[in-house]
Amino acid sequence: QVRLVESGGGLVQPGGSLRLSCAASGFTFSTYHMSWYRQTPGKQRELVAHITKGGRTNYADSVTGRFIISRDNANDTLSLEMNSLKSEDTAVYYCKAAPALVFGSTYWGQGTQVTVAS
Repeated sequence: QVRLVESGGGLVQPGGSLRLSCAASGFTFSTYHMSWYRQTPGKQRELVAHITKGGRTNYADSVTGRFIISRDNANDTLSLEMNSLKSEDTAVYYCKAAPALVFGSTYWGQGTQVTVAS
C-alpha cells in the first residue's frame, strides 16, 4: 500500500528549530516531485516548500531563508528543516507526492502538528 507518514512535529519555542520527516513507501519515490504544505483552521492549505525529482527547490516567501527542504532517495524520505520559528508557523504540516509524469497518482500524508509558542 502507498504510505506517506509525517513525523517530527511538536511544541517549540519562538526562535527554535524543528525537523520534519516524511517516510514514503509503496511507490517509486525517486520519480516523484515532493512538497510540504501547511494548514491552519480558517485558512487555505498553502505550499511551504517544493523539491522536484531532480532536486530543484522552491519556497514560500514567508519561509525563504528559514526552511530547507531535502530528499533522500536512497531511504525514500523527505525532510523539512525549520529554523527561526515564529508563532505564525503554527499549523498542521502535510507531505505531498506528485508524479513527474501525468500517468501516476498524487498522494498525501495525514499531517503532523507543529506548534510554536512560549
